[in-house]
Amino acid sequence: MTLSVDIHHRLGEFALEAHFESAGRLTALFGPSGSGKSTLINLIAGLIRPDKGRISVDGRVLVDTAARIFVPMHKRRIGMVFQDARLFPHMSVAGNLRYGRWFTPASERYAKMDAVVDLLGIGHLLDRRPAKLSGGEKQRVAIGRALLASPKLLLMDEPLASLDEARKAEILPYIERLRDETKIPIVYVGHSVAEVARLASDVVVLSQGKVAASGATEAIMQRLDLLPAEERGEGGAVLDTKVLRHDEAFGMTVLASQAGQIRVPKLARAAGAPVRIRIRARDVMIAVERPAGLSALNILAGTIDSMKPGEGPEVEIGIDCHGAAVVARITEQSRQALGLKLGSQVFAVIKTVSFDRANTGAGLPAEADV
Repeated sequence: MTLSVDIHHRLGEFALEAHFESAGRLTALFGPSGSGKSTLINLIAGLIRPDKGRISVDGRVLVDTAARIFVPMHKRRIGMVFQDARLFPHMSVAGNLRYGRWFTPASERYAKMDAVVDLLGIGHLLDRRPAKLSGGEKQRVAIGRALLASPKLLLMDEPLASLDEARKAEILPYIERLRDETKIPIVYVGHSVAEVARLASDVVVLSQGKVAASGATEAIMQRLDLLPAEERGEGGAVLDTKVLRHDEAFGMTVLASQAGQIRVPKLARAAGAPVRIRIRARDVMIAVERPAGLSALNILAGTIDSMKPGEGPEVEIGIDCHGAAVVARITEQSRQALGLKLGSQVFAVIKTVSFDRANTGAGLPAEADV
């Protein structure tokens, strides 16, 4: 699926000017509040008609103001999931799910009730009313309703924003399954680095109504300057790895990555399973010689390939670890004391305990696996 957007639109004093293309499984629209994320997703959905521009999905034109084309929302075959579940309170979960099917002709339906229920783990909820569901359960039902409309594109507008951390942790694995086990492309609005780094294959960064950058998640998350000020501490490298083995004696999992082997707290995933990890720049120490006598277990050899000033006394160091990128944030004083420069051979040191639940998730499977 290729989503192509080239639009200009004004809402009062706010102007949105967005131009990008994405062929990712899950494309995240990322940026601070007020950057234009929700406006853009409403334009894609057909809830808003743009002042000027064109939007197409897989070559199918949804809007083209120059050609006077505007496909109404109910004909776009787009499923939507909002911040609040918006379930019908008088219907059971099963009734809410079946409601999604009514908008698609029987001949065009591909989503099966049993398969969607199994995918989202909501079989035990079918007879309940929404008032008897937790926030996470409501969102899973809302996702199921959108899927049963057999959409060609799924839009998710900050679906976790209203949930507490426990409920977010509950629903994230289901969104990963949705991304990996269906062929439905997803556009996901988020403002959390942790969510975007874990879920997205591609990221479009919005800032003050304009596209600041777009590309693969691994490349965008390294650009700490693109992140909102309150989220920059969460930025760094994103690596897609595979489970190599489990160390039962110490309760750890050893991951194989392009950068080298990485030990993390034990994961409930089989050998060979894909795992995505996030290495925050603030969690990376740099050594000019292979360290000895340290408690940190992850030591990755690499070469410094970028250096740029950070905030205040900080400097951001990019390290090429056998083709995989790792980012470290250290002080300028440390850089000078170590004599670091472009081309320096160094070791990136990361503590195992830095890979908590927020920094590990299901990796994207190979294209052939989907």
